[in-house]
Amino acid sequence: MKLPESFVAIFLFLIWHSVSSGNGAAQACTFIVRNSCPFPIWPGTAPNKGHPVIANGGFYLPPAHVWQIQVPGGWNGRIWARTGCNFASNRKPACETGDCDGRLQCNGSIGLPPATLVQIALQADQTKPSYYDISLVDGYNLPVSVSTVPDAHKCHIGGCPKDVKDICPGELMVLNDNGEVVACKSACLAFNLDSFCCRNQYGSPEKCKPSVYSQLFKDACPSYYSYAFDTPPPLVSCVSNKYAITFCPSKWGREYETM
Repeated sequence: MKLPESFVAIFLFLIWHSVSSGNGAAQACTFIVRNSCPFPIWPGTAPNKGHPVIANGGFYLPPAHVWQIQVPGGWNGRIWARTGCNFASNRKPACETGDCDGRLQCNGSIGLPPATLVQIALQADQTKPSYYDISLVDGYNLPVSVSTVPDAHKCHIGGCPKDVKDICPGELMVLNDNGEVVACKSACLAFNLDSFCCRNQYGSPEKCKPSVYSQLFKDACPSYYSYAFDTPPPLVSCVSNKYAITFCPSKWGREYETM
């Protein structure tokens, strides 16, 4: 399932603004992807149209490990974590959450929701601010934080004080074969209603309002997008050439020293 069109339009406008406002030559950036979870993850990456695939679209990341990705200046796309993967099983999906057609390397494919999404629109001219956010518009599987390196308070998107999977209503739960909750759908993904998806007659901030479900997400993860027209928009814009993306930050596992 794709993100609601209204949310995509908002983010694409910000991408256009960031690109059109910079005239400098494109400069490479670095993403430092950290796994602070007590279990392995398989981060996936997917570029927006017209941008290259980075890190082959996906890789394996054991607990307490870091993977550095060189990213071309001006890159736009998303990063998410896949969990519970077994690529040797020949089953589809191969991952319990975030699967991309059963493959380790997504090669541009978008992960199967629900999955917590990091969305990034880099500025080609690094004297200009880049944009990034974390979205639960399609649902949640893991907490994640994003910050510039070195970290600056105004440039930091923190993790979640609560694990959404612990408070996920039964109608939104995604269970694995062992009956464990591995993800929590958004109301849009679960019910596919215009009022939850902010589309058609509900395709404006005036008509699409928070629901009891989006408020649950917001209470657990206040610095993330909980629905398409979340207000004020939890979007960060900062100047940097290095960004740290940490899955399961803070209480989920030990933090690493800033690199």
